[in-house]
Amino acid sequence: MSFGEYVRNLRESRNLYLRQVAAKLDMDTAMMSKIEHGERRIKKEHLNKLAAILNTDSDSLKAQWYADQVVDLLNGETNITHIFKIVKKEIIKQPK
Repeated sequence: MSFGEYVRNLRESRNLYLRQVAAKLDMDTAMMSKIEHGERRIKKEHLNKLAAILNTDSDSLKAQWYADQVVDLLNGETNITHIFKIVKKEIIKQPK
């Protein structure tokens, strides 16, 4: 499921209109529609506010947003397992 589909499902399950969510994010309805359809990306800075509007966990929303970014970045790659092994090693080495 893409980030846009995830957001649309959350919005609809809370009986919110696209225009309501867009207005609370200070963006026009067309932009919010493009985000839900995967034609545009929402800025990372908007994620916490969007989570509050949708009354959902911000960590889950961010995870879906990051996953969408990674899918787009790696689309068409054939050595994804190898890439993720390297990424995992590098993340583990990072100071916390």
